[in-house]
Amino acid sequence: MSYTEFIAAVKSYHPLVVNYKIENQIAEADLQRARGGFDPVLEGKMGSKTIDGVNYYNERNASLGIPVWYGVEIRGKYSYIDGDKLNNSETPGELYQVGVTLPLLQNLLYDKRRAILDQAKEGLNMAKAEQIIRINEVLLEADNTYWNWVKEYELLKLQSEVVEVNRKRVSLTLKTLEYGERAAIDTTEAISQLQSFQLDEQDAYLRFLKATQELTLFLWKENNQPYDILDGLIPERPLSSIDVYKEYPVLIRNVREKSTFDHGSLRYYLGKQNYLISEKALKFQSLLPKVNFTYNYLNKQNRRSEVFPMFEDNFQYGLKLELPIFLRQAKGDYKIAKHKLYQNSLEIQYKAKEIENKVTNYINNLTNYHSQIRIAERNIENYQKLLQAEELRFANGESSLFVINSRENKLIDAQSKILDLRLKFMHSYNELKWLNNSFIAE
Repeated sequence: MSYTEFIAAVKSYHPLVVNYKIENQIAEADLQRARGGFDPVLEGKMGSKTIDGVNYYNERNASLGIPVWYGVEIRGKYSYIDGDKLNNSETPGELYQVGVTLPLLQNLLYDKRRAILDQAKEGLNMAKAEQIIRINEVLLEADNTYWNWVKEYELLKLQSEVVEVNRKRVSLTLKTLEYGERAAIDTTEAISQLQSFQLDEQDAYLRFLKATQELTLFLWKENNQPYDILDGLIPERPLSSIDVYKEYPVLIRNVREKSTFDHGSLRYYLGKQNYLISEKALKFQSLLPKVNFTYNYLNKQNRRSEVFPMFEDNFQYGLKLELPIFLRQAKGDYKIAKHKLYQNSLEIQYKAKEIENKVTNYINNLTNYHSQIRIAERNIENYQKLLQAEELRFANGESSLFVINSRENKLIDAQSKILDLRLKFMHSYNELKWLNNSFIAE
């Protein structure tokens, strides 16, 4: 299985990735709901009341309310009422009204409707940033799991090759013993070495099975069903043949060119900062007196009247004042909003420093592991030469199986170590890669 096929399947079908994408859709729906606070509202009502043959009233009315910015609401209304028992405040017949409700202090510059809309917009930005971070966390874990699986397969393959070489060596040693060319102790040495490698092979096989099990946690089908473990599933390419050893300097350069504050984590907290600024502005409004002015222009059926002057005839107005005496709730809410805003600013500073440190650490690890791999490759070449020379001496009767086994063990240790180094290199590369992918372009 290739890495490209694997990571594409994770991006498309992994349940957590799908779930994080749904969170973004929920935030979009929340923004749509917030915009609903400015939707015009159409109302209608009709009714009548009759007792003992007396028609108290018969009414019908319809109205349209249009919320606009700055807390203003414009309303148009048609009403009709007649009857024998009307209140003195009622106007018989048809009546047309056009009016406005205007806050004069509290809710004039900012109100709950605008706050909900602003917060929903920031909530969507936060959801987008969080989605990128969360999905990249899943992809990072999947990436590391895949390359760990590759490494375990290569280790199993190495141990199997070593076992096969030592089987042939045991067979050859037994034949030389028959011919009297070797001592019996050489056979014991060869068989002990073979058995030791067979144990290592079994251990490598179990580790590969475990790595395969862990890999299948990231393999899902389109219908949200997990893949069954496939027999014979092996990696397409070994760790030594991937292109990242040449590409990593480009990745380092790209990361260094990015601004820390474009990282998804910072974008999330910056969005939260704007959210809390909106909350603070809304809480401040509660400290102001609530003064609402309402004016309605009235016109009866089949009558024409002038709008101006507004307060001379055919009008209705009201002025409402509301002010808590101590404002303790409003003051408490405002203080809480201020403290939350300060807490988030501290989070922003900490998160920015944390990202800077991660970038530095990942780059240091990447360059260091790359250097170690180059040294380990030369070390393996030297061990191979030593082993070959020792085998030649052994064929000439100048060495022993004990020395050959010692050389071989060191070569195998070096080959195993370079697999660990390549895996560590890949982990560092993946951390830097997915951190780079978490930066949000404008």
